Amino acid sequence: MGILEGKRILVTGVTLDTSIGFQIARIAQAEGATVVVSNFGRAMSLTRRVIKKLDPEPPLLELDVTDEEHLASLADRLREHVDGLDGVVHSLAFANPETALGGGFLTTPWADVATAVQVSAYSLQSLTMACKPLFAETASVVGLDFDATVAWPVYDWMGVSKAALEATSRYLARYLGPEGVRVNLVAAGPLETLSKRSIPGAEEFNDLWAQRAPLGWEPKNIEPTARAVVALLSDWFPKTTGEMIHVDGGMHAMGA
Repeated sequence: MGILEGKRILVTGVTLDTSIGFQIARIAQAEGATVVVSNFGRAMSLTRRVIKKLDPEPPLLELDVTDEEHLASLADRLREHVDGLDGVVHSLAFANPETALGGGFLTTPWADVATAVQVSAYSLQSLTMACKPLFAETASVVGLDFDATVAWPVYDWMGVSKAALEATSRYLARYLGPEGVRVNLVAAGPLETLSKRSIPGAEEFNDLWAQRAPLGWEPKNIEPTARAVVALLSDWFPKTTGEMIHVDGGMHAMGA
């Protein structure tokens, strides 16, 4: 019996088989979960193709977290496939690579900052509240992070957004804990995902991790990060909330 046997899980942001969300969905199914996935817009066609690699092929919902109608109808649309939710995976982030990433921090217009914060941080709250009517007696919300306790090269307003994501997770943990909802983040090292490839100069991260991660780091190996998320979705962490679990080869704990 898998650690997610009987669990019903929504995994957002599944695009390619190299996405963290896809690997989470794959492992969650292998551990016994019923999985529903989401994406939106033009990426939906990519998601439709890639989820055919999952067994069983999960239902696909369109969900733009900046669209109030999508959020308002989410619970009803989920009910067409599951009778409740035990877990939600927030695998969502966006910042304009031309203005908000790559070193232009001091000149980024507010409109692009607002978009980055809404999609990458506020959406943890809006997604969680949209799903809340379906939560079982206990539920686990897990978001994907890139540790924002320091300033990284070229990460710019996404770094600020991730810092906001971290704070958002703690406040959700505070307010929803009495209702049996756990909220945690997994802070991964740099992985070769579509999101990372959109960051100008992101190859610097690989050099840093190669030099300083004591356990080593394989940017193409998404499975350790996905396994950590699945573990947090399970009942094996019943009293862990407001936490950020690092899956980064130990890089976060090293000095210069």
